[in-house]
Amino acid sequence: MGLLGWVMMGLAIWHFTIFLPDRFWGGIVGAFVGSLIGAIVVGLIIYGVKVSAFRVPGEKATDIGVILYAVPGAIIGMAVVYVLGMRKETQSH
Repeated sequence: MGLLGWVMMGLAIWHFTIFLPDRFWGGIVGAFVGSLIGAIVVGLIIYGVKVSAFRVPGEKATDIGVILYAVPGAIIGMAVVYVLGMRKETQSH
């Protein structure tokens, strides 16, 4: 259940890319992929540090706090894809 929550949080944050210029590597789909991968990876890392085990939280261990672990990951993932897109744009000019 935690993985589902992290994916949904990454998807929700991805919707805010509409307010940014489209300079993402791979366009809006690249931003989507960056958001989801970042949310999952950082969610796993934070939860793994918390419980000292690298695993996905189950139904009983998933709460709003666990779901919020995905927020920094989604932002970091989209930022990485954005920087890659800007670098690729400047190299092509």
